[in-house]
Amino acid sequence: MSQQRVVISGASGALGAAVAQAFAASGAHLALIDRAPDTKGLVKSLGGEPHFYLGEVDLTDAQQAQRALETVATRLGGLDALVNIAGGFRWETLTDGKVDTWDLLYNINLRTTLCASKAALPHFPSGRGRIINIGAAAAAAKAGAGMGAYTASKAGVIKLTEALAEELKDKGINVNAVLPSIIDTPANRADMPKADFSRWVAPAALADVILFLASDAARAVTGAAIPVLGRV
Repeated sequence: MSQQRVVISGASGALGAAVAQAFAASGAHLALIDRAPDTKGLVKSLGGEPHFYLGEVDLTDAQQAQRALETVATRLGGLDALVNIAGGFRWETLTDGKVDTWDLLYNINLRTTLCASKAALPHFPSGRGRIINIGAAAAAAKAGAGMGAYTASKAGVIKLTEALAEELKDKGINVNAVLPSIIDTPANRADMPKADFSRWVAPAALADVILFLASDAARAVTGAAIPVLGRV
């Protein structure tokens, strides 16, 4: 990935930071996008330039996404890969929950992926590009109680991945998704304190799969939804 130009959305989260570390270690030049400012000093931890951070970007807004990707392409001189990590989770039954939760999860999980991907397309070089999306293993299985809104939004990410891969395959742009089970993050540990965390997917392990999909080693892989389950 030496000097490959990579955009990572949702960069300030646990997975986003791990993916940024993996790509930076491989020699990529990174544009990190998030709705939050870089309060954690992520760019500094990666070594500063050529990496940079775009904060306070709402990727559910197509115009903001377009402006952000135009800024990225100008500063990096183009774009080789987009990793769509921005998203979120809610457990909520329909009986006791809100209809607005379905809109929220659609927006932060699917619409962010849609808007960022569309905004990135004009900036890939001719004949090459990589888009990697974050789905969920739960979206490929029977949904449990309280998981409806989340799995519906992540199932949308899988179908967007498949459709966009078909649309772009003759242009040399590969589009794939990873489907993690439970990622070992501080938030998940707080929600499930009695779980065996060693069975979950470490962010660094998931980052390795994403790095593979962005590399030339995965040049024959497109339209895939790859389960990354750990030992769950």
